[in-house]
Amino acid sequence: MLKYFTYKEIRQQPDVWQKTYNLLLARKNEIKSFIDKFLDQDYQVILTGAGTSAYIGDALEPALYQTRFRNARAISTTDILTFPGFYFNGDSKVLLISFARSGNSPESVGTVKAVEQTAGQVAHIFITCNGEGKLAQMHADNILTILLPPETNDLSLAMTSSYSTMFLACSLIAQIGDIESQRSAIDTLAECVRKMMDRYEDDIREIASKDFKRAVFLGSGTLKGVAEESRLKLQELTDGAVMCAFDSFLGFRHGPKAVVHPDCLVVYFLSPESSTQRYELDLVKQIKAGNRHHSSVLVCQRRPDIDPSVCDFVMETGLPDGLPGCFGGVAYVVVAQLLGFYKSLNCGLNPDTPSISGNISRVVEGVTLYI
Repeated sequence: MLKYFTYKEIRQQPDVWQKTYNLLLARKNEIKSFIDKFLDQDYQVILTGAGTSAYIGDALEPALYQTRFRNARAISTTDILTFPGFYFNGDSKVLLISFARSGNSPESVGTVKAVEQTAGQVAHIFITCNGEGKLAQMHADNILTILLPPETNDLSLAMTSSYSTMFLACSLIAQIGDIESQRSAIDTLAECVRKMMDRYEDDIREIASKDFKRAVFLGSGTLKGVAEESRLKLQELTDGAVMCAFDSFLGFRHGPKAVVHPDCLVVYFLSPESSTQRYELDLVKQIKAGNRHHSSVLVCQRRPDIDPSVCDFVMETGLPDGLPGCFGGVAYVVVAQLLGFYKSLNCGLNPDTPSISGNISRVVEGVTLYI
């Protein structure tokens, strides 16, 4: 499998996370000074990106509530670019955090311009994986660029290392004043994910060999955002041969549950919070009892006390209690990344370039900017 960039980029993630921690630790004073300068003036933190990069913000928005970025709002570049006046005006003070693997997509560059033209005061943090990208080449007093290790600039179509590392980089920046105390959490996360991949890779390969045509990923809070990204990974790596959906556990009951058919794989991302699990496990049991579905996977911190027959596969992250949600979420997405990789192979595709028609590409093209 090492001949595939996608596989290497999935497996390298724990190592890259630890490198990223050290990179940010070395820049602590610079980063803290920049953030304090604008947040002390009540700038609103906006998390933005397109596609997978937007889903980072969707997952982090509920996860950052106990950090310096509490009340951050996730708005995709694709929404900002088409309707900037809905989100900003001359009174807006914005700290725009842009997530970008390449930093070259038209929406990334266009959104910077659109917000500059619409908001009254703007500062930028670019979290990017490509030092040669257009975002990384922008320099000004109101710009802080966080260039991640070069391994994160995925060579494959699907974003894997880039997604999880930008996710963790923002989480660490949001706690930059206390970053020294986060080392043990990052090291624990990296070790648990290494063990998790080793333990469950064969199970994931087995699931991928099954004949399902659709899949749904469910999560609550931060894990709903992770489910959003997971849905995309499986769908794009199979070139749409597996159509995918995502939702929250409670939201899924209100109509979207119609997607559950005999050819549907259901993947549950179980919250580590026992109060949330009560709602989630009720749905797991209900689907098992009342809906014909192909098979199911439960990804959890540790196996819950339920009838083992409720799910076909249970995968434990092994994360300890108390690990911040803004770190732990990325452990769950690794399951979807490996599932997408092996399902891509099962479909007879090259996971590095799965789009036979070329309909999707590594960097989005064909977008004309009207600003």
